[in-house]
Amino acid sequence: MKSLKIAGVPEHFNLPWQLAIENKNFEEVGIDLEWTAIPEGTGKLCQMLRDGSTDIAVILTEGIIKDIVNGNNSKLVQIYVESPLIWGIHVAANSKYKTLADLENTKVAISRFGSGSELMAYVNADNQGWDKKSLTFEVVNTIDGAVTALTNGTADYFMWEHFMTKPLVDKGIFRRVADCPTPWPSFVIAVREEILQENPEEIKKLLEVINKQTQSFKSIPNIDVVLANQFNQKIEDIQQWLKLTQWSQSPFNEAQLETIQNQLLELNIIDKKAPFINLVIAL
Repeated sequence: MKSLKIAGVPEHFNLPWQLAIENKNFEEVGIDLEWTAIPEGTGKLCQMLRDGSTDIAVILTEGIIKDIVNGNNSKLVQIYVESPLIWGIHVAANSKYKTLADLENTKVAISRFGSGSELMAYVNADNQGWDKKSLTFEVVNTIDGAVTALTNGTADYFMWEHFMTKPLVDKGIFRRVADCPTPWPSFVIAVREEILQENPEEIKKLLEVINKQTQSFKSIPNIDVVLANQFNQKIEDIQQWLKLTQWSQSPFNEAQLETIQNQLLELNIIDKKAPFINLVIAL
């Protein structure tokens, strides 16, 4: 039995991993997979890949590409979620800011630098024609930290996944002023190079297991009820999210990654492009 460590955000996208672990699907192919939930998100996951505290990460596309370009010794083995991530743009419920335009030149709450919440602030600023260089940030670590920062006024808005943040909108803690979808597939699976070199067959088997799980995930009886209960969501919101979400069982192709890197370069999220072979490994 090969032991492997995997980490990802504690969100509905990752329930397929939880179910496959609970059903012992990985054990059936000789893998003891240990899942760690990371509420801090992409910046923390990049750090964990770098320091070896995880072997594998289910991680936002833009964040891990930026970190590999900047020296993270990991490779992308597959797209995990093909559909865009819908980032809600949130203010405190009693905020004086009413529209997206009002948020120009205000302070953004982010989980940490290098996180999706930072990088998508640049995407949003570019979409709105704002000066990206004028963006200022308040590091809040988690969604709870964002609640504190927006309530206290130490930050003005916070970008986080639309549906996971909706309970805070429903409770009157946040108010959502707009959405900002990613212009690329939302999640990828990244593996440390050392693990890939030592265990290529195990990683192949792991991908086969999770791909089988994601292919049939939407057809699991009452999966909408399971998701709603587990993630404190309204059933109608989960049903809408399931309609919008498309998992992938495919690796990156060169043209696709070239397009994403061009977008990241244009947004100044990366300052250079990496060769395809430096970013992706075919298994």
